[in-house]
Amino acid sequence: MKEPSPLGAKPRALLFLLALGLVAGGTSCATAGSRWIAEPLANEGWDGETPEPSLAPEAERAAPASRKPLTSRVISEGTPASRAESASDGESGAASGLSPRATAGVALGGRSLGTFRNTYYDFPSENDYDGATVPLKNARCETISQVPRGFFESVCVQGSGTLSSGATVSFAKRDCSCAENCPRTDQRICFDVLDPKSFPWGRGATGKAITPLVTVAVDSEVIPLGTPIYVPELDGLARDPEGTSAHDGCFVAQDRGVRVKGKHLDIFTGHASVTALWNRLMPSNQGVTVIVDSPRCKRVD
Repeated sequence: MKEPSPLGAKPRALLFLLALGLVAGGTSCATAGSRWIAEPLANEGWDGETPEPSLAPEAERAAPASRKPLTSRVISEGTPASRAESASDGESGAASGLSPRATAGVALGGRSLGTFRNTYYDFPSENDYDGATVPLKNARCETISQVPRGFFESVCVQGSGTLSSGATVSFAKRDCSCAENCPRTDQRICFDVLDPKSFPWGRGATGKAITPLVTVAVDSEVIPLGTPIYVPELDGLARDPEGTSAHDGCFVAQDRGVRVKGKHLDIFTGHASVTALWNRLMPSNQGVTVIVDSPRCKRVD
């Protein structure tokens, strides 16, 4: 004699209802991944030792937060859908803000370090400023040049810039008693004069030349200098206002900043126009995914 079903007289009907419940539950889980964009970013306490490439307005700064241990997870190299979900904490490409190129069947691979605060910095030119001048000092307290105060207040934050003579100046040391005080960082910075042929965009924390839309400033305790980084949300963004080419989402950790602490990525744009463009396409402080060890991005020595 056949044993009675443990589901009772109408097992098929109950199974059907259970299936509906599972589908509904799965749908609610799929949309939960969008919460990351609304949550405050961790590790936004501001302190440090080296000049800051970029600084958010006062209203955008969060109260200092205690640093949490960094976690990472492996990005799968399965189907395009599974790769997109891995890179975006469960969201589909369009909903997560990932570019179409990042979800079009290209294997991401690597390890996700999670969501980082995104900001941008560029390379000021003395020719764009006029008005009252102040001395720009080197590490021996010699005057490099008398420059407009507006240029000084920009270059002491950005870290590097170009003089009207064509020479590149870049951060040499902090706490220079002879230097003017930098209002936005409350530091006194001295500079080195560099050969513009070797350092057309300034010098990073590695001592090597930095490159627009390649160099990023990081907290080197979180991401070691020299590490290639893939940012899927920035893959496919226009590299210039004319849209002549698209970015591949690959960067290299080559710089540090006084306010780049914890999970914070400060991207060197080179030009103020590109800073404005990327702030429109991917606004500062919105949060981006940082992936290391991706086969898409190779180390730059």
